[in-house]
Amino acid sequence: MLTLKDAKAFSGFSVKDLPQARKFYQQTLGLNVSEEDGMLLLHLADRSDVLLYPKDNHQPATYTVLNFPVDDVEKTVDALTQSGVQFERYDDPSYKTDAKGISRDNGGPVIAWFKDPSGNILSVLEKM
Repeated sequence: MLTLKDAKAFSGFSVKDLPQARKFYQQTLGLNVSEEDGMLLLHLADRSDVLLYPKDNHQPATYTVLNFPVDDVEKTVDALTQSGVQFERYDDPSYKTDAKGISRDNGGPVIAWFKDPSGNILSVLEKM
């Protein structure tokens, strides 16, 4: 029987503008990024990769496509805000955010959401 348990799986999502995405992920977020066959690879700290591919009729996902666990969400939000990242503000009681865009004490981790230049939703959340 064929199984995929040993396959090195990876996820991916589309972007509308590859050079703009590369600049954001590499310069603003500080990730290691490479380009292969007209697509970007984000090289994450756990040695996994995420594939970003251009799509002419790109539609951003309506859910979080990439989460970054961090030691301190507030410090990370402050640093990313200084780099020009704008955090989302939500008023829903189950994930309401404060003035900085941080959701606290809502039954889940401390988390803040932001979008890449293509409108894909990303987050920083406190390590568990």
